[in-house]
Amino acid sequence: MLILGIESSCDETAAAVVADGRHVLSSVIHSQIDMHRDFGGVVPELAARSHVEQIEPVVTRALADAGIEPRQLDAIAVTYAPGLIGALLVGVSYAKAYADALGRPLVPVRHLDGHVAANYLSHPRLEPPFLCLIVSGGHTSIKMVTAYTRSHSIARTRDDAAGEAFDKLARALGLGYPGGPAIDRTARGGDPHAYPFTMPRFSDGSFDFSFSGLKTQALQRLNTLPDDENTLRDFCASYQQAIVDQLADRVWAAVHQESAPAVAIAGGVAANRALRERLSADGERLGIPVYLPEPRWCTDNAAMIAAAAYPYAREERWLQGPELWALDALARDPEEEAV
Repeated sequence: MLILGIESSCDETAAAVVADGRHVLSSVIHSQIDMHRDFGGVVPELAARSHVEQIEPVVTRALADAGIEPRQLDAIAVTYAPGLIGALLVGVSYAKAYADALGRPLVPVRHLDGHVAANYLSHPRLEPPFLCLIVSGGHTSIKMVTAYTRSHSIARTRDDAAGEAFDKLARALGLGYPGGPAIDRTARGGDPHAYPFTMPRFSDGSFDFSFSGLKTQALQRLNTLPDDENTLRDFCASYQQAIVDQLADRVWAAVHQESAPAVAIAGGVAANRALRERLSADGERLGIPVYLPEPRWCTDNAAMIAAAAYPYAREERWLQGPELWALDALARDPEEEAV
């Protein structure tokens, strides 16, 4: 089954062709990072305009790279929520028109389900059940994946996402955008215990995350730090460690509660070196498999959207005819929204 995936939820215009939910025949991504870098973050209006300009050539190239004609496609998949509304509308509108013109069904995909499915691209033998940490610039949550089309929420952030916490400190330090990779590079060789940070706990015993207090602590300390490379390296290493510690703490608590047989991670921050090393080491010590997607599948891409759509398409849980046009990019899932 050949599925064309389309992703436009934020600042990447992407298209990919995936066979049987596991085999990537092509993956094309047009990144807007250079355009947004001067602003220190994504500007929604600029992002939407760029998607309008790029979506046609990106889809055309994805089909060409896969060596197939549009009529050979079995289905179209598109991210419909959550994300930037203007950006989502571009992808959804294009996908609806494309599917209708070809007479093919359309599979709407939640963005976070796509990130989870990225693990199937790197680990074709991975099957549910497993616990998944989804961590990016806009989302930080834990889900228990019980089947290819079923999961339930275990924890989420109560304020900011981990990726946003990285971006905020990187901006304050003048390290550039995106902040996660910049902090990761700067932290190499630093002492992760040089500057201790407080880990938040909730009185209700939940495994939820909170990063707003960590950001506040870090920004206050910046005013008293010596201005030298060693201090900067140690401070970034300590800040990164505080984020990783909180993520790992919640993951393993959730694994214990759910008796999860395996752990996977997903999202842009899943490419973070310190997080990958920590979870891998913990998993080896505890005897629990930890699945890490290749870094290229951690950030937004369309291959993960096509992979997430496959089990739905296999069961013919898709949209056709009038119901296809009823798909609304504003139909968000509140549970998957960043606070």
